[in-house]
Amino acid sequence: MAIQNKIELNAQKRTSIGGGLNKLRTDGYVPAVLYGKGQEPLSLQVPVKDFAKALKEAGESTLVYLNVDSESYPTIIHDVAKEPVKDSILHADFYKVRLDEKIKTNVPVVFVGESPAVQELGGVFVRNVNELEVEALPQNLPHELTIDISVLKNFGDKITIADLKKGLGSLAELTTEDDDAIIAAVQEPMSEEELKASLEAPTTGVEDVEVIKKEKPEEVTEETAEAPVAQEK
Repeated sequence: MAIQNKIELNAQKRTSIGGGLNKLRTDGYVPAVLYGKGQEPLSLQVPVKDFAKALKEAGESTLVYLNVDSESYPTIIHDVAKEPVKDSILHADFYKVRLDEKIKTNVPVVFVGESPAVQELGGVFVRNVNELEVEALPQNLPHELTIDISVLKNFGDKITIADLKKGLGSLAELTTEDDDAIIAAVQEPMSEEELKASLEAPTTGVEDVEVIKKEKPEEVTEETAEAPVAQEK
């Protein structure tokens, strides 16, 4: 698990709410809210370019130190609302964390390398998950879970939760208890008849990994609801 550089982001307290938020966005700021256990909600504004950079580096699982006036708050970017057509950032939530308390959050799974079973044998790469729940102290949460698929050399080869746990290290742990659960595998290519039958068969959804919900204060929820936004998760 790679060690992340300290990510810092400067923010200012704001007074604009409701209709004033659109002007704030036009001026190049993202309206934001800081909240958390024992933290009184703070309405903030963050330069959109700075926020976009921090979001790219941290995602929604890496610690971000939010600097407001003379205070520095350890936070996780919890929610990002975007305009559905232009994909511009409309609002952000920062959840204040304690550095001495473990938290759980979903971390993206990223596959790297090439599978010989796919490249040389024409196999079909099957990806079963996009993210997994990780528990760790906030400063030890990984930005992503990187998995090398070059170990998939033959049809039927697979990568399981147990395989990922071996390389995760001692500072963070997967909360998934089923070590045999398959993260990725390679299957033999289907014939046209098999493919047609597979497409016609009813499918069942895979249950999402449950994440601890961080309850928003009522005033935060009402503020975020003022703008007609599409929630991105």
